[in-house]
Amino acid sequence: MKRIPQNELLDSDQETAREVNASLADLEMFNTWFGGVRTTMKIARRAVERAGRRQCSYLEVAAGRGYVCNKVRKQMAKEGVELKITLLDRAQSHLGTGHPRVVADARLLPFPNESFDFVACNLFVHHLSPDGVGHFASEALRVCRVGLLINDLIRNPLHLAIAYAGIPIYRSRLTRFDAPASVKQAYTTDEMREMLARSGARGIEIHKGYLYRMGVIAWK
Repeated sequence: MKRIPQNELLDSDQETAREVNASLADLEMFNTWFGGVRTTMKIARRAVERAGRRQCSYLEVAAGRGYVCNKVRKQMAKEGVELKITLLDRAQSHLGTGHPRVVADARLLPFPNESFDFVACNLFVHHLSPDGVGHFASEALRVCRVGLLINDLIRNPLHLAIAYAGIPIYRSRLTRFDAPASVKQAYTTDEMREMLARSGARGIEIHKGYLYRMGVIAWK
């Protein structure tokens, strides 16, 4: 299945607050039931183990409401690990509350070198071109001390069929377009590994998750 770049509607900044909120609610549903939280939890545990600390700083880029990282933070707290989260998004209207918030472009992070233990993202990298993925990864590795955590989709014809099949249950008209578009422009695990290999990462781990999710760690 060939990758087909798409302009997703949620990225347009031309939608109403009601439409944006409905689309973000759909994303929370996807992440709850279809592998989003589970995938990030797995790679976050692995990264915290590697860091060897019980308190870690965590920058979530393209964060939206921060739903996934909040779920991970609460679970990690039960395991004796404190994640100090900062949310970053290019749109103020997307950002949640309860954590430090920054409005900025994830491709040009406004932080000094090694400002956070981890930089993480969920359902963001597929929006970028192959060159853009490499640039973002290099920038994230500059800002982190331990590693970049990526949770994203795997492009696959069956996954695309599932995205179309779910259209009747999506709350938002944005999601009815964006869900199939996301799968069409997602990357395979081999493509992801090749792009990140050019970023300067010392090592790359890719874990396949539930329902065509990948969890990726690019180590500093």
